[in-house]
Amino acid sequence: MRGASTLSYFASAIAVLSGASAQSYNSIPDIEVYGQHFFYTNNGSQFYMRGVAYQQNYSPNGTATNTEYTDPLADGDSCRRDIPYLKQIYTNVIRVYAIDPSANHDDCMEQLASADIYVIADLGEPGTSIQSNDPEWDVTLYQRYTSVIDTLSKYRNVIGFFAGNENVSAGNQTAAAAFVKAAVRDCKGYISSQNYRNTLGVGYATADVPTRDELAHYFACEPGNTGNQTAIDFWGYNVYSWCGDSNYAASSYGERVDFFSDYPVPVFFAEYGCIEGIDDGPTHRPFTEVQVLYGNMTEVFSGGIVYEYFMGENNYGLVSIDGSSVSPYPDFTSLASQLSSIDPTTTQSSTYTPSNSHPACPSTGSSWEAVATPLPPSVNPQLCVCMAASLECNIKSTDDESYAEVFDYICGDNEDYCDGIAHNATTGTYGALSGCDPKDQLAWVANQFYLGNGRNSQACDFNGMATTQSAQTSSGCSSLLDAVGSDGTGTVASPTGRGTAVATGSGAASSSTGAASVLLTPAFFEYGNLVFGIYVSIAVISMVGMFML
Repeated sequence: MRGASTLSYFASAIAVLSGASAQSYNSIPDIEVYGQHFFYTNNGSQFYMRGVAYQQNYSPNGTATNTEYTDPLADGDSCRRDIPYLKQIYTNVIRVYAIDPSANHDDCMEQLASADIYVIADLGEPGTSIQSNDPEWDVTLYQRYTSVIDTLSKYRNVIGFFAGNENVSAGNQTAAAAFVKAAVRDCKGYISSQNYRNTLGVGYATADVPTRDELAHYFACEPGNTGNQTAIDFWGYNVYSWCGDSNYAASSYGERVDFFSDYPVPVFFAEYGCIEGIDDGPTHRPFTEVQVLYGNMTEVFSGGIVYEYFMGENNYGLVSIDGSSVSPYPDFTSLASQLSSIDPTTTQSSTYTPSNSHPACPSTGSSWEAVATPLPPSVNPQLCVCMAASLECNIKSTDDESYAEVFDYICGDNEDYCDGIAHNATTGTYGALSGCDPKDQLAWVANQFYLGNGRNSQACDFNGMATTQSAQTSSGCSSLLDAVGSDGTGTVASPTGRGTAVATGSGAASSSTGAASVLLTPAFFEYGNLVFGIYVSIAVISMVGMFML
């Protein structure tokens, strides 16, 4: 039942959909967020997403053991092969989950712009993203995220970025939302500080989880009314509740419309296309939800992104690829047929006045752990470099697998030594250095321990992991270090320079082969001190004989 489609079909699809001459990524009109909708900036007409997830052989929730991926925007030949088929299913936006910031994307982005196709890109990559069960927002992540922004900001057909994807998938992971929201804040601030175009948005994509309502309110709330600096610009929803020939009620689509009717930013399906219970198998999805998504839901929802273009092990693909040959599956044809008949009601920005306000932040309790404010401090790579140079005792070992034992011992000896690296999302307790990478965080607490033990040389050893050094304060560091304070709990200004301009001990990772995840500081810093005594007792026993004071 699979067959290759012709270029004449592509040409007719272009004519029907765009009605305009080919454009470049420099001339294509921006898509902007205004209230609850997206609009074209050139004529003010409303933009509905007719999207497809476009990334081959990639798991959105990849781990440190599965970090390799192919950058879909760096292969001009593949884009040239696939764009005619993307247009047959009326695509005007693709979602990509990971790109290589060091690669050149001009060819593919130019082709996409010429076909009136926009891009939403996730900022992380497997192994370099905010982890659900051990969340951090640190230098490595900041440099990865800002490098993606740097790379894609010049393309006017980039709508924006996802700072997180399904980071909260269980009830005991809600503390991770604080770190993703801090990433949203810092990425929005970075876009502004670099004078990138103000139409670039930053959002979050959620799974359909029990805490979805709290998540939606948390990411859109703006405590203190500080000018929409921490609230998302759009909300992506990965929804798979409409399977086969379902309906508006059975799929709970109606409940979602009701919930988001007063949401202050655009909402869209960041993934959809259930393959469960499909007659004749997963490649025969009827996509009957399309008529509803682009019908009576359009007052609230801005369309959606089908998961996914490429066929992989999960059986969600619309096409199979064999070299330069593309073979659509039956559900590719179903999707094209459904989209060909939609006629959503559109609004002009000139006649639209946003009226929805930011919701109240969810209260902490049994089902929600993350406090609304404060968030984790802004990551400042320069601060971490300055701090490490200013210490009298520093960590020389790069064996991060051995760090945890030293963390446990030092913080067990005196909890105050670790105030500067605390990151507790349930109480909003954060040290000024909690955004540094683990090696620099360990150096800080090792130095605190060294100073607290009268600068005894044996207090800066830890089986050869640490060493004394001559403390230095480089130009531009004094104000940052003064702001940190001697206990590491001060407030440091947000960075204003390029995110990748400062090299740190851990470095940034941006290759298409992914980055190995780093060992993070002990979990009790994140979730509180309920298990502190256990860590202390284990640490004291394990560290006996490591050194003598």
